[in-house]
Amino acid sequence: MPPKKLTHLNDKGSVHMVDVSGKPPLIREAVASGFIVLAKNTLRLIQNNKIKKGSVLTTAIIAGIQAGKKTSELIPLCHPLPLSHLDVKIVTGRSGKQSGLNIEAVARTIAGTGVEMEALTAVSVAALTLYDMCKAVDSTMEIRDVRLIKKTKLPIPPQS
Repeated sequence: MPPKKLTHLNDKGSVHMVDVSGKPPLIREAVASGFIVLAKNTLRLIQNNKIKKGSVLTTAIIAGIQAGKKTSELIPLCHPLPLSHLDVKIVTGRSGKQSGLNIEAVARTIAGTGVEMEALTAVSVAALTLYDMCKAVDSTMEIRDVRLIKKTKLPIPPQS
């Protein structure tokens, strides 16, 4: 099977924004996740709201949502999309033997292109915000496994 053509390159090999004007609008959703490894003491400080910079989880959630909404300003060839939903959740978890926080973002729109980059950007910036807010107490933090979990597209139901 021949390799897929890179859609962000035109016939002359120059970068360009993909033209999606001919694609029908669909309900599109993407789910992304990531993990930040934290020392157990750091996790306790976060859970007890004892990090001096303030509410770590609330700040990271807001940062993730804000970043997801600005994805096209951060990634040059992304289309600006009218997001109808963007949710970021952060919960305590484990990655193997290591403790930390699981981050998940769900992005939704009705458009001619997907929202994967918005979900991935939301997770990435939420993780970076957690890192920034905790770096004074934990030099061992590690951001891991930022990835797309799933993407879906469905037709828009007819209006009655």
